[in-house]
Amino acid sequence: DFNHYAEFLRELLVPILPRTVALWLLRGGLIFAVLLHVHAAATLTKLNREARSVKYQSPRDYQVANFASRTMRATGVIVFLFVFWHLADLTWGWWNATGTSAADGEFVRGDAYGNVVRSFERVPVAVLYVIANIALGTHLYHGVWSAFQSMGWNDPKFKAWRRYIAIAFATLIVVGNVSFPIAVLAGIVGE
Repeated sequence: DFNHYAEFLRELLVPILPRTVALWLLRGGLIFAVLLHVHAAATLTKLNREARSVKYQSPRDYQVANFASRTMRATGVIVFLFVFWHLADLTWGWWNATGTSAADGEFVRGDAYGNVVRSFERVPVAVLYVIANIALGTHLYHGVWSAFQSMGWNDPKFKAWRRYIAIAFATLIVVGNVSFPIAVLAGIVGE
C-alpha cells in the first residue's frame, strides 16, 4: 500500500499533466515556502538586531523566554539539515545504500516501503529521526504559538488555548513521524 501511495503521488493529475509534473510542482512550492521561511527568519533577526543601537548590557532574561523560543534558530537549522539528510536517505538513496542488493539494505528506486524499512532498521538512523523530530516539534510549538500573536490573536483569555493548540499540533506531528522508526525497530513493520 505504501508503494501504491508513492506511485499515486507520481501519477497525480495524469492525464491532465504529464507523469510526475504535479509532484514536481508541489516540491517546487515546498522549496519556495522553505526559502520564504528562511528569508523571514533572517529578516526578523536583522530587524531585532537593528532595533537597539546599544546592545543589552545584561544577559537575556530566560524566565521570560521559554526553551522553544530560545532555540528557534538552532531547531530551524537542525530541521533544515535533517530535511536534506532525509531526502538523501529516502528519495535519492545516497545514504540508504548499505549493501549490494535489497536484501543487504541497498536503496531500490520505486520500493519506497522497502527503503523506509531498510533505513529505519539501522538504529543510528532511527535515533537521528527521533531527535530531529523532537527538534521539529519544539520549532513547531513556538511557531504555532507565535503565529497567533503575529495575527493579533493574543488576548490573555485565549493564552491557554493558544498553548494547548500549539502543544497539540506539535505533538501530533512528532508522534506521527516518530511512529515510523519505532514501528520498524519494534518489529511491527518489516519486510
